[in-house]
Amino acid sequence: MTPLLEVRNLTRRYGARTGCEGVGFDLWPGEVLGIVGESGSGKTTLLNCLAGLLPPDGGEAWFDTREAGPRDVFRMPEGERRRLARTDWAFVRQNPRDGLRLNVSAGANVGERLMAVGARHYGAIRAEAARWLERVEIDPARIDDRPSTFSGGMQQRLQIARNLVTRPRLVLMDEPTGGLDVSVQARLLDLLRGLVRDLGLAVVIVTHDLAVVRLLAHRVMVMKDGRVVEEGLTDRVLDDPRHPYTQLLVSSVLAA
Repeated sequence: MTPLLEVRNLTRRYGARTGCEGVGFDLWPGEVLGIVGESGSGKTTLLNCLAGLLPPDGGEAWFDTREAGPRDVFRMPEGERRRLARTDWAFVRQNPRDGLRLNVSAGANVGERLMAVGARHYGAIRAEAARWLERVEIDPARIDDRPSTFSGGMQQRLQIARNLVTRPRLVLMDEPTGGLDVSVQARLLDLLRGLVRDLGLAVVIVTHDLAVVRLLAHRVMVMKDGRVVEEGLTDRVLDDPRHPYTQLLVSSVLAA
C-alpha cells in the first residue's frame, strides 16, 4: 500500500526564526496523526504549509492523487491545488467563523461544497445538506438559519459537515476543540471519532490537548522549536515518553 501523504524535510522560516525545520512523516489511508507541542513549537506552521496557507521554504509533500498517483502538492499549479482542496482535502479551522460563510444559511454552507464538486440539482443538494446537519447533531429544521445564530459548538459541527460532505480522503484539523467548554468538547470529540471511523478518513490533527490526541490519534509527533523531538504510537509516547520535553508535557497534564 502507498502512503496517502508523504512529507519530506518540510521547512518554513520567518526571517531568522524557525517555524518548522526538517519535518517528515508518512500518513496512511484511515490513519490519524496527532501533532502536539506548546505554542510556538511549529505545529500550526506545519499544518498551514500543508493546507497551502503558507509557502514552505523547502521540502516536499507527496499526495497520492486518484488520477495521476503521487504528486508533490507544493509544486502543483495553483488551480490544481484549489481543486484538490475542494475534493480530496479538507481543512477544519480552530475558529469555525474562519471556515464558514456567516452571511448565508447553514444549508448553503454545506451545499456550496457539493456544488464545488459538480452537484447541480437543488433538491438533492438540500436533502444531502439536511442529512449532514442531522449527522453532526444539528436540527435539520435549522437548515435555513445563518451560522451567526448558532453557538460556538454548533458552528464547529457545521464547519465539520461543510468539510466532510464530499467525503475527502485527507482532513487537516487545527485545534478543532479549542475554545469550547469541556462538555461541548467531549461531545464534539465523540462525533469526530465516529466520523473518522465511519468514513475511513486520514487525518492530521494539531492540538495542545493530549487528551484529544489519546482519544483520536493512532500516532503522535511531538514538536519543539520547529523540530520533531519524538514520535510513535500514541499510547507508547504518552505512557512511556522518552524525550525530556515529552516527559514535561505529559507530567504537566498529570499535575493539572
